[in-house]
Amino acid sequence: MEKEIIDATVNFVKTTLQNAEGGHDWWHIERVWKNAMVISKTEKVNLLVVNLAALLHDIADSKFNDGDEEVGPLKAKQFLQSIRVNNEVIEHVENIIRNISFKGGNFSQSFKSTELHVVQDADRLDALGAIGIARAFNYGGFKNREIYNPNITPDLQMSKEKYKASNAPTINHFYEKLLLLKYKMNTPAGMKMAGQRHLFMETYLEQFYKEWEGEK
Repeated sequence: MEKEIIDATVNFVKTTLQNAEGGHDWWHIERVWKNAMVISKTEKVNLLVVNLAALLHDIADSKFNDGDEEVGPLKAKQFLQSIRVNNEVIEHVENIIRNISFKGGNFSQSFKSTELHVVQDADRLDALGAIGIARAFNYGGFKNREIYNPNITPDLQMSKEKYKASNAPTINHFYEKLLLLKYKMNTPAGMKMAGQRHLFMETYLEQFYKEWEGEK
């Protein structure tokens, strides 16, 4: 029965996100799902909840829905109800979707569970390393943002609202979010994987600034 639920969810997500922005499409979901399965091997979790939350966490990202943070949980709930998933599982998945996002450095999530920790780490890992860099510039291009502007410094004190409204250059996003994620991982497995990807991004930035200044 659980396999049927997961298979139905995969098909629903693939169909729903078939025209999504490249950093938040099915392939992002699949990578997060894989990361979540790896981390779950080291944590005691409800695997059905982890599977469903990983698959549905970006089913209607607020960034693409006028900032509405309830569209995603509601869409996930309606789908899971349609395939007769247990209400307790549905509520848990809703809470994970509602609390998974970064939302700026000064935001504190209101819900905690081991399943949330696993899926959140899995999602954050996809914002790090080579793929994280690719996703950052893809989204920056999608929003027509500058790649870098040395006259606009990163803002590490943004409120949740200011973070959501920011239109700063993509390089600023490294300092305002991506390079902070290593220190916000929840699980030992997530921390280890994040460390490797964090180092790659630091190396990338060193090379970026050298090339920006015309150095060899």
